[in-house]
Order: sequence, then C-alpha cells, then structure tokens
Amino acid sequence: MKLLWVVFVMVFVFGKWVDGFLEFNETELANIEAYVHNGDEISNSKLSANPLMVGLTLIQGAGAKGAVCLDGTLPGYHLHRGYGSGANSWLIQLEGGGWCNSVRTCVYRKKTRRGSSLYMEKWIPFTGILSNKAQENPDFFNWNRVKLRYCDGASFTGDSENKVNRIFGYLLNSVWMSSD
Repeated sequence: MKLLWVVFVMVFVFGKWVDGFLEFNETELANIEAYVHNGDEISNSKLSANPLMVGLTLIQGAGAKGAVCLDGTLPGYHLHRGYGSGANSWLIQLEGGGWCNSVRTCVYRKKTRRGSSLYMEKWIPFTGILSNKAQENPDFFNWNRVKLRYCDGASFTGDSENKVNRIFGYLLNSVWMSSD
C-alpha cells in the first residue's frame, strides 16, 4: 500500500512539474535566449538591438466560419509587411504547440495561449528568420513575414466542437478564408 502511495505522489508531483512547462511565455523565452554568456560576464547584446515588436491581429470574420480557438475566441496572427524587392514574397511561420489528446487536456489548454487568444502575447519580437534586419535575416528581412498563432490543439486541423466543455477547434483553411 505504501508503494502505491509513493507512486501516486510521484506521478502527481511530476505531472505538476511538466504542466509548468506549458505556461512558459514565448516572449520571456525569446528574452532569455537573447542573453549571451561571455565567460563570467552576461551581456544582453541581442536585447539591446531593439527587436521589431509586432502586434497581434485577431481575425474578425473567423468566428462566423467556425474558425476559432479551443475556447471559442478568435484566432490571430502577427504580420509585418514587406517592402522593395520582397513586397510580393511571403514567409509564413506556423506556431507549434503540440496536441491536446483528450477532453481533459483540451479543457486545460483552453486556459493557456495554446488554446485561447485571450492568453496570447499581444506583442512579440520578430527575431531570427522573422527579423527585419538584413544582417540578422539576409534572405527574408524585407519579405512579408507572418506568424500564425496556434490555438486549436490539433496542429491547425481541428474542426470539433464539444459544447459540454465549451471546446472548439478550427481548420487552417477556415482561418485563411476568413481573413479576406
């Protein structure tokens, strides 16, 4: 019986520990990754370069077409328009985030940025391949760059509705079609 309790406590503690990783804020991660270790000295050279901050746009027509996040909120994206020779070229980044594989995990996820636009960062830094700086992103700096936020719990393929738990999904096609 003691062994059963020990196993139960370990599963409970480990489960809470793993759940904590899902709540990590993307902007915080980008800022942490920006710190560079130089021996004993820590500098924030990438942070001081003032990354381009791009606002969240919610797709207003999405709800009418059933293209919504797990909690029924509107899906969103971040867009920085291209210019010059890149004005007609597009780089689209589909945000990752894993699947919710049961009603329980979908119910949990709908209270996070991976299931609701209410919890998404309103502004995110466009760095790396999304950067507008030629020295940081020589191939795509002047292209139209889009980050499509992930909130359906099914890799942009969800098309389910569970009214009991108020869980919704959306189809990638629905999102694109509703952005007209």
